[in-house]
Amino acid sequence: MKRLDMTTDQRPVSECDNASTHDARQLIPNGVKADITLDGQTYTLRITRAGKLILTK
Repeated sequence: MKRLDMTTDQRPVSECDNASTHDARQLIPNGVKADITLDGQTYTLRITRAGKLILTK
């Protein structure tokens, strides 16, 4: 499966030398959701009951 995630320079993440890995459960301290900001926009990252991630604007 091809990754569609993009960096700020619009290259696919798989082509970036400095991509880092984070444990989603550590990013979401209450175990349910975390708000993430990018360029003044706020996004919500949620962990579903099935253990999947959902990112919404």
